[in-house]
Amino acid sequence: MRRVALRSVAPAALAMAAAAALTLTTAPAAHAVGESSRCTINWTPNFATVGKSGWNFRTGPSTGYSSRGLLYRGDRLTVLCSRGSWDYAQLSRRSRSGMAQGTRGWVREDGLVSLAG
Repeated sequence: MRRVALRSVAPAALAMAAAAALTLTTAPAAHAVGESSRCTINWTPNFATVGKSGWNFRTGPSTGYSSRGLLYRGDRLTVLCSRGSWDYAQLSRRSRSGMAQGTRGWVREDGLVSLAG
């Protein structure tokens, strides 16, 4: 009787283990998830300063995306990658408009100055 119970449990346990393995192997790579997956060029992080005031920090690489907030002259960013004339960046410190350090978004590259690697 006991032997029969083990045989009926074994296939179920194997099926669950196989499903778990399949889920892990088919998951997307970490870099492919999120906003940065829209990038066409990845950069070694570059540091930039915003050169214009009232510059939108957007959720995507065009004016069709909503603004997370405004950037002002002197705000510092780490540029991670780009798509066309848009750069995906992270705030290096709290912005002058109050956005938290580490906030990520898209900014037009012609609003940035002092790009350096």
